[in-house]
Amino acid sequence: MIARISLIALVVAVVFGACMPATVFAQTPLKVGLILPMTGPMASTGKQVVAAVKLYVAEHGDVVAGRKIEVLLRDDANAAETTKRYAQELVTNDHAEILAGFGLTPLAFAAAPIATAAKVPMIIMSAGTFVIPQKSPYIIRTSFTLPQNTAPIAVWAAKHGIKKVFTLVADYAPGIDSETTFKAVFTANGGQIVGEARVPVQNPDYAPFVQKAKDSKPDALFIFVPSGEGAAVMKQYAERGLAKAGIKLIGPGDVTDDDILDSMGDAAIGTITSMDYSAAHASPENKAYVAAFEKANPGMRPNFMSVGGWDGMALIYEVLKKTNGSAEGDKFLAAAKGLSWMSPRGKITIDPNTRDIIQDEYIREVKRVNGHLWNVEFDHLPAVPPDGKF
Repeated sequence: MIARISLIALVVAVVFGACMPATVFAQTPLKVGLILPMTGPMASTGKQVVAAVKLYVAEHGDVVAGRKIEVLLRDDANAAETTKRYAQELVTNDHAEILAGFGLTPLAFAAAPIATAAKVPMIIMSAGTFVIPQKSPYIIRTSFTLPQNTAPIAVWAAKHGIKKVFTLVADYAPGIDSETTFKAVFTANGGQIVGEARVPVQNPDYAPFVQKAKDSKPDALFIFVPSGEGAAVMKQYAERGLAKAGIKLIGPGDVTDDDILDSMGDAAIGTITSMDYSAAHASPENKAYVAAFEKANPGMRPNFMSVGGWDGMALIYEVLKKTNGSAEGDKFLAAAKGLSWMSPRGKITIDPNTRDIIQDEYIREVKRVNGHLWNVEFDHLPAVPPDGKF
């Protein structure tokens, strides 16, 4: 008798569930697990991304396709094991349907197997090593790649009288990515590498490496350091007298990060970089973005990390509109592939083959404008692919 009652109850539940309108299911909150370094040496990355995520939700509402968006922030303090643990807990305990953030490459690598096993979309809003999307079929990137940001400055340097370069990069995957790309592209365009150095990521001391670069008498010093480290490099560049020796400073735009650029002083003026975003970008979309960002975050200027967070949320919202609120892994990925929209940085597209970002790149020079330092764009390369081969 008990078994019969249980069976009837199960049938009633199934029939009742089948008859419920889809909107009832759609009203289930969608949880986005946002994992970023909010403390420690890379905290500026996390703070920029979080500020942009909050701004996007504030401006576009917290409900999309009938789903209320709940962002669950976790601070991994730049520790890969912590990233992995949080990713597992968010998926298993908190029932997050999307993972996002990932301030550095090792952190993205740590979470990738969890996204694969759970078939959960994983949105890279920050990390830039080229191979990241290959670590899981559920990864999509809205930030940038190091080849994408590096190749343009290598071409520009070779075409503008820079014949000899010393390379100085942070000794981890993105630095090696940037170094490899620069050397290959620069030498292919007739340039010469006269020396190279890799600086430890933990507790870096740039002084001896910058001095070694000066002693090699290059035309330019090529630099890649993580976001937030540019001020320390710029200090050594000035104190060691490289500018006075006629040695230009070039690289991808991490070194002249908008968030800290104003604090670098006159030593930064004249630095030439290539990057996907500048707070000085003159589009209407970016002017509105910068104004809203600075109003919501007094004392902060948005940088390239921030637009990775902004566009990560734009991706989520646009995909949910296409899927009627479903974040199921394979359905989400299918809807994301090939998606294009206008970002504060310009038009961006999710490459349908690689799930990586295709975006415009800009050559910029640091200038003082109205009393402040800005990365002023003076050249534009449209639709640069993730591998940087434009």
